Amino acid sequence: MADPSSVSIVIPALDEAAAVGDLVRRLRAAAAWRDVLVIDDGSSDATGELARAAGARVVRHPYRKGNGAAVKTGIRQSEGDFILILDADGQHAPEDALRIAARLGEYDLVIGARAPSTHASPARRAGNAALNLLAGYLTGRPIPDLTSGFRGARRACLREFLHLLPNGFSTPTTTTLAFLRAGYSVAFEPIDARRRAGRSKIRFGADGARFLLILLTIVTVFSPLRLFVPASLVSFAAGVSYGIWNVTASGRIPNGAVLLILFAVLVFLVGLVSEQVSALRFAPPGREREREDD
Repeated sequence: MADPSSVSIVIPALDEAAAVGDLVRRLRAAAAWRDVLVIDDGSSDATGELARAAGARVVRHPYRKGNGAAVKTGIRQSEGDFILILDADGQHAPEDALRIAARLGEYDLVIGARAPSTHASPARRAGNAALNLLAGYLTGRPIPDLTSGFRGARRACLREFLHLLPNGFSTPTTTTLAFLRAGYSVAFEPIDARRRAGRSKIRFGADGARFLLILLTIVTVFSPLRLFVPASLVSFAAGVSYGIWNVTASGRIPNGAVLLILFAVLVFLVGLVSEQVSALRFAPPGREREREDD
């Protein structure tokens, strides 16, 4: 179990004056954390002032950079051996922070896994379910909640992946897959998420294309062969089937069948190259960690 005195709390916040003050006070009452750090991502309300009045250390961005950029600032500014990240919108119970911290040390990353019924809307539940299934396919293990922003991790491990973390809303997704890909121990701790205070910063319709791009990025960065091999097999099977059917019917191999087979070979070769590039992206942090351990 990680002692609370070794855990830094990082709270990215944008226009969360309705909830951040109470959240900070409850966190400080729950345990003697190393520090409670609120990253004010260019808020237009009194988020920073209320957080500071409640006892948090506040770092303010001069303009809005994104949730992921705020998390990265918090990782750089934190002082504890472990970092516990949670949203400032009042969804997460500060008391659950102790349960997550209790599993740090044994695990390198502990994620607060929400029940599906706690998601805001049917569309959001369906989207998160699709992400969880994709993540399970990529990693080969069940992922009950890929996008939860309530998570704790070793600070040293998080710093290894700063170069991979986006500035937007997909930081939880990226950290989960990065830890699993790097072979770190990951655990999921069931939590109850409450209705957030204020309005969500994510718009399902407007951000739909962005989340589709996130899905494609996740696949190509972490497990490219999981995408390229099935596409190659489908194209190869279609080309062979089309060629056999035409040979049987007319005694010749059509150009379309040859193109499909060549396309399958090219896709497979691109997948192999992408897999090597993906492996290289993870190699330097691993070597740095080994030097630190020595």
